[in-house]
Amino acid sequence: MQKSIGIIGAGAAGICGAKHMLETGAEVTVYEIGSNVGGMWVYQNDNGRSSAYRTLHINTAKNLTNFSDLRFDQSVPPFPSHWDMAKYLKDYADHFDVTPRIRFNTKVTKVVPAAGYTAEKPRWQVETAAGDITEHDTIIVATGHLTNPLEVPAFRDGFKGEYLHSHYYREPAPYVGKKVCVVGVGNSALDIASDLAMTSARTVLVARSNALIIPKLAFGRPFWDTIKPFYKPWVPTWLRTKVLKSLVYVIQGDMGKLGFPPTAKKVHATSNANIVNHIHYKRVLVRQGIDKIDGRNITFNDGSTEEFDTLIAATGYLIDIDFMDKAVIEPKDNGLDLYMRIVPPDWSGLYFLAFFNSDTALNWICEAQIRWIREFELGRAKLPSKQEMQMEIEARKALVRKHFKDTPRHNIEVEHLPYFADLRRSMREAHNRSGQPAIDIGIAAENKLPPRATPVRQAAE
Repeated sequence: MQKSIGIIGAGAAGICGAKHMLETGAEVTVYEIGSNVGGMWVYQNDNGRSSAYRTLHINTAKNLTNFSDLRFDQSVPPFPSHWDMAKYLKDYADHFDVTPRIRFNTKVTKVVPAAGYTAEKPRWQVETAAGDITEHDTIIVATGHLTNPLEVPAFRDGFKGEYLHSHYYREPAPYVGKKVCVVGVGNSALDIASDLAMTSARTVLVARSNALIIPKLAFGRPFWDTIKPFYKPWVPTWLRTKVLKSLVYVIQGDMGKLGFPPTAKKVHATSNANIVNHIHYKRVLVRQGIDKIDGRNITFNDGSTEEFDTLIAATGYLIDIDFMDKAVIEPKDNGLDLYMRIVPPDWSGLYFLAFFNSDTALNWICEAQIRWIREFELGRAKLPSKQEMQMEIEARKALVRKHFKDTPRHNIEVEHLPYFADLRRSMREAHNRSGQPAIDIGIAAENKLPPRATPVRQAAE
């Protein structure tokens, strides 16, 4: 029987998921709250969920960021803008006939198990704001995790000047001639501080942890092209890390001398073309944490106090899946208990796509995840027991706690090489459980995926 699959969200993950599910012969419906394809990459998106600012460009080069089955146009620069990304994703949806399957301007308000749900034959009910109720055999949640700002009450309520979370920042014009304090060392914080550096009266960047700021270019080409030879499964992690940090040091210098505090554990790497120069030119001053806020005066950990007009908090996001029945799943410590970061152990026919932070392009890992999901939907793979899935979840959380700084952001951290190895291993085991021969499903260590061993439409039939 033809399966019915509901996908929530028409961003990069949602349309990639739809494309691959359509190839199985399934009937696919994509629910999109706004009127555009592209999610967070649509500037001023009417879905109200995009944090894109006017000067935003992707952090990973285009040859790494595109999906394996559709390249960027040759005219697009090495680091596409949000306009380029939005067009690319729209073209992708059109090219693979996903667009006709999208229900635009449709807000999903509730997802619950339908009457008669069983683990062997799952059925899910989707309710929309318009009151429409539809049932599907499978649900793929692809709404992203960068839409619900994580507010720090001490910043939001304590500062008496202009306050905003970085989610609402759009362009530097409103801050010309103002004294601005930007809190955070993620990609958005560095981009915003770089935006403001040339026109604000003063820009201070508050770094509460160390930063590994990867340059966009090395030796005249995208940084990834330079470092790519070391991102092979057979290259020892210690060697890859040493080469990466050494190259960043050669180009950017010592992060400590730029003002960033030392951190014993790993942090999520950032990428920026301009911030280091701005710091050297004193257009941006780095401070190591805030001690207190009194009105518009901010006292930093070094004891200095300054008055600011604006405080921009680039303090991250909280996972927001408020449409999901809490009896099914809800975030814990800003993470989701998901086997292989995809499957909730207690429920069949439910998957979460691209709920992670990564050291590489989201699209690449998203494509690997959906190829993994597809095998289960085709009946060619079988999941382990609930107990085994829960053990894997706890082991993965322990690994993150051991190696990464304890912050909400790092709870969903994924390093792509070991994660891809885990996806391949778990798929071999899943094929064996189902009695099927293990086949190459294109979960590759490079963004150059091989052809499928078995045509999907043929397998579906």
